[in-house]
Amino acid sequence: MATPTPDDIANGVQERSNTALKRGLASRHMQMIAIGGAIGTGLFLASGATVANAGPGGALLAYAAIGLMVLLLMQSLGEMSAHQPVAGSFQTFATKFISPSFGFAMGWNYWFNWAVTVAADLVASGLVMAYWFPNVPSWIWAVGFLVIVVGLNALSARVYGEAEFWLAAIKVVIVIVFVLSGVFMIAGVMGENSPGLSNWTIGDAPFHNGFVGVIAVFMIAGFSFQGTELVGVAAGESENPRRDVPRSIRTVFWRIMFFYIGAIAVIGTLLPYTDPSLLSAADDSANNIAQSPFTLVFARMGIGAAAAVMNAVILTSILSAGNSGLYAASRMLHSMALKRQAPAIFARVTKGGVPVHAMAVTTVTAACGFLTQLVFNDAYIWLVNIVGISGIIMWLGIAVSHIRFRRAYLQQGYRLEDLPYRSPFFPAGPIIAFVMCLVVMAGQNYEAVINGQVWEVASSYIGLPLFGVVWWGYHVARKDRTVSLEEMDVAPVHIEPVSH
Repeated sequence: MATPTPDDIANGVQERSNTALKRGLASRHMQMIAIGGAIGTGLFLASGATVANAGPGGALLAYAAIGLMVLLLMQSLGEMSAHQPVAGSFQTFATKFISPSFGFAMGWNYWFNWAVTVAADLVASGLVMAYWFPNVPSWIWAVGFLVIVVGLNALSARVYGEAEFWLAAIKVVIVIVFVLSGVFMIAGVMGENSPGLSNWTIGDAPFHNGFVGVIAVFMIAGFSFQGTELVGVAAGESENPRRDVPRSIRTVFWRIMFFYIGAIAVIGTLLPYTDPSLLSAADDSANNIAQSPFTLVFARMGIGAAAAVMNAVILTSILSAGNSGLYAASRMLHSMALKRQAPAIFARVTKGGVPVHAMAVTTVTAACGFLTQLVFNDAYIWLVNIVGISGIIMWLGIAVSHIRFRRAYLQQGYRLEDLPYRSPFFPAGPIIAFVMCLVVMAGQNYEAVINGQVWEVASSYIGLPLFGVVWWGYHVARKDRTVSLEEMDVAPVHIEPVSH
């Protein structure tokens, strides 16, 4: 009797219980999910610190380079997701195209990443609300925040998508207004005393701190773009994945690049990199909302309530991140349960197609992470550091999966012309992205390595050995092997579009 494949197992589970997700995400939801996943407090607060560390030119160069890397990775993910729009996305691809043990480690790594991210969002919600209500305990806001996020996710994928659409839309409008207003200020049409391009020539601008400054921002930018892969996670619930996934990959990247490149260009032009406010804005504190580069620029436009406006926008960003985090984690756990890489109970869904048990355990984990922050601050920092590198591991997995998928696809006699979306830069694209991911990973805390700070190095890179232990442990327990090109399941998954 042949050994069942992960897909055979998943099909068997589908026959025994109600485990089918509902395809309720429209094209506009898919595009906003990808945009919302990449725009957050990293842009609204930390963008000023990138200009302060590397100067306006260095920050632009670093973000453009990382943007190229993300484009290549999203093209790889788009090709596989449009061809096989399945729940779990890149975790499923890692299981099918690399090995079950690697997919197992990547799935649990990604789930834990988002669960702890939701916990971090709970902490951030209390900090932001303290701007208006400094005497109210932060846990009260965290509980309210968690109730809202769980409520949005518990109804259906469409409700989640609709909420994410409007939350992301708020961020998009603010960034567009910021960039356009900034251009008018640079041209002297708005505000007073336009600096023109003088801030690009002061001190050692445009490349402050030279190559070291660019590398420092290179690492920050790498983590800022994490979340764009959510479009792949959502592909399994798209109404028309063969149409919507390629469309999202093609359009969303350029929009995100406009937001980041445009915003940083405006910040670097209007605010000198020597402004100490740019560095202090990177701190995750409600007291630094007023130091956000967005706030500073809006204030110069004569918007007196700029800090309050930006605080509200940042709150929507946190809500958006928590909303997406709970969605991504629960879908990943559901997908793994279908392949018997997680307890079978997590495969069950409600009548609305919501994996309620997977969502519940993610919610409890996030709440425990938040409580850890309240009781043991150092322990929580370690949790955050454990998952801090997980996004890069996931990107590495996407690159390797795509290389092996394309090789098997051609070797088994399929035609490239039949792919719904084809990555235009293969094989150079995933190879370049893989190397750049290694650079970002190696430099996550390069300063601690150079200075011999053993404790800081251990906390920054602890996620790597833990990932390796999970990978090796599953391999030893299941005695699996790398999937051969001949045995690899690269057959297309045909899904009829949902019509209304």
